[in-house]
This record gives sequence, C-alpha cells and structure tokens, in this order.
Amino acid sequence: DASLKGLETDYIDLYQIHSFDSLTPMDETLRALDDLVSSGRVRYIGCSNWAGWQIVKATGLSERRGFARYVSSQSFYSIAVRDIEADLVPALDDQGLGLLVWSPLAGGLLSGKFGPGATEDAGARRVNFDFPPVDRDHAWKIVAVMRDIAQKLGVSVARVALAWLLTKPFVTSVILGAKRLDQLDDNLAAADLVLPADALEALDAVSQPPPRYPGWMHDFMDRMRAPDAKVM
Repeated sequence: DASLKGLETDYIDLYQIHSFDSLTPMDETLRALDDLVSSGRVRYIGCSNWAGWQIVKATGLSERRGFARYVSSQSFYSIAVRDIEADLVPALDDQGLGLLVWSPLAGGLLSGKFGPGATEDAGARRVNFDFPPVDRDHAWKIVAVMRDIAQKLGVSVARVALAWLLTKPFVTSVILGAKRLDQLDDNLAAADLVLPADALEALDAVSQPPPRYPGWMHDFMDRMRAPDAKVM
C-alpha cells in the first residue's frame, strides 16, 4: 500500500518477485500474490530468476488452488550466455509465459567497450562490478564477430547484440540498462535493426552452447521415432 501511494497509482500492471525463496513454501508465496491480485492492487504476476521446474510446479499449484497464475519470467539472457535455452525456455513455452530479459548486454560486457582491441571505459559498470558472470574467452569470440557485423552495417556492437535477442521468438521484451541518453537512443534503435541472414547465421554459430543432457537425448530419440528413421 505504501508503494502504491508513493507511485501515485491504485494498482501495478505486472508485479514480479525478484528471486526464488527456498525457505518459504511455494504455496504461501503464491497465496500472497493471489491476495494482491484478488484485492485489485496487482493485475498480473510474474517471477524472476526461477528454474524451469520451479515455474512448472508453480503454475500447477496455482491451477490446482485456483490462484492467480504467473504470466512472465524475468531472466538473464544474452548472446554470450544462452543457458536458459536448455531448460527454462522450453518450460516457458510449455506453460505460456512471456520472457523479459535482464542484462541483455551482460552488464556492458557486450557493448564493444571490452575485450581484445577495445579501450575500456573507466566509468563503465563492469570495471567496478564484475556481474553477471560470463565466460570471457567465449564472449570475446562473439564480440569479434559482432564487431565485424556492426562495422559492415554502420551500427554499434551493442545494437547488434540487442537486435540478435529480438529475433528470438520466445523473447517478449528486453530490459535496458543504459546510463546515458545517447546509450539509450542507441539501444532503442536495435528494435529497428534487421540483421541479414548471413549475420544471424554467424552470430548463432559463434554463440551456440554445447548440447546438454537430457536435451540431446530427447532430440536423438525424437529422430529415432521419425517414419524414415534408421533403427540402431
């Protein structure tokens, strides 16, 4: 109530909890959120930094108890860290949740200001706060490809990184973290940047994470079930 008063509004359109609470029963969390929706103070609810299995469990509990159901997940995702594709994205797709991406430039690491051949900005956030964690050797390979594409298209490396994210059908929206107005303008311009097919292919290839179990086993078995599959 104090927050609503401070914001000078009667309700919140989308209210998301920031992380998973392992000390509180999930039923209690969902009941508290349902109370907010039932009272009219919140219209929709979402979660952030949850695993796929936690989201599926939550939606199942909400349906069984008649509680308000999650509609979104706010998760870390970038071209350099594609972890969520293995488990979380399939869970969101299955349960019909939207994905809001936080730290799409990995804390500025993918802005083009870092890595081999770059002059680091002394005032950049990454200089004093090295978060979120990223495999830098992997990231620099991706940044090198993005630099080449950015130069050919006459845009910034950051704009290429954001435009790549926006090509993913499971991405609902991207949360920007610009510090200056010129950065914000450049980030917003990513919505209008159409990456050529060869650029997308190059970006997908250099950033492709290794297959993870049981995902690769599921793919293998699906191929085996195809009508024209060859039996081992």
